[in-house]
Parts: sequence; structure tokens; C-alpha cells
Amino acid sequence: MYIHPKLAAFTGTLEDMFREVDEALEDRWGSAFPLHPNRPRRGLTANPEMDGLFEIAPDFTPGFGSEKGRGYLVSLRVATLEQVPPAEFEGFMEEAAALIRERLPRFFPKRHLELVRDGRRFKIIGDFSLGEI
Repeated sequence: MYIHPKLAAFTGTLEDMFREVDEALEDRWGSAFPLHPNRPRRGLTANPEMDGLFEIAPDFTPGFGSEKGRGYLVSLRVATLEQVPPAEFEGFMEEAAALIRERLPRFFPKRHLELVRDGRRFKIIGDFSLGEI
């Protein structure tokens, strides 16, 4: 499958930003809950999305039925067997959102991207154009 180089570069930058957010969440909250028994400890895989307490990733959505349209949903999972209280999960989401908002201008200085609430989730919206192809 062919992926345009500009899309690959954009996606790589987005993944780098999410890795940094994952590291910040792990630093602060990585011991807040016992890790799921099947989940590797932090730092044991090449991708921080696959180890540690948090799994945070961007998921593209075309935005059908959304007031905010297309964008990248922020997917957050806490890898534990314990019940995470809704208020505590919302706190993790709010902190992740603040970290993403803080990093968007640094990782994407030439794009107008913003993080907004879209229902119960957060979504990155804005300029996803690839320019001249």
C-alpha cells in the first residue's frame, strides 16, 4: 500500500507527540493503578503505547455525524484490571488534553491545529492538508 511521503511525515510527527504525552502521563501517574498482568512494564517495548499503564494514541475519524468534523480522536486506555473511577479517568483525559494542547504548536508550528471536546472525547481538528502533491 502506498502512503504519500507528506502523510507519512505528518503521521510520524503526530506519533512522536503522543509518545511524549504518554511519557509525561507515565511519569506522573504510572503507579496510580496496578498494571494489567498481560501488559509489559513501562520501557519493555519499542513503543510506549504498548507498555506501561497508559495507552494513548490518535485515531483518525472522518467525522460523519460530528459537529467538529474530521480529525484525530484522542484514545486513552488505562491498562489495569481495577475499576478506574469515572472522575479519575476524566482527570487523566483532561491532563492528556492539556499536554497535547501545549505540544501542538511545537510539533506542528506551520499548521493551525487545535484540540477540542467532541462529545465525551477530545479531538485534534484543523489543517490536515498535504499541500501540493
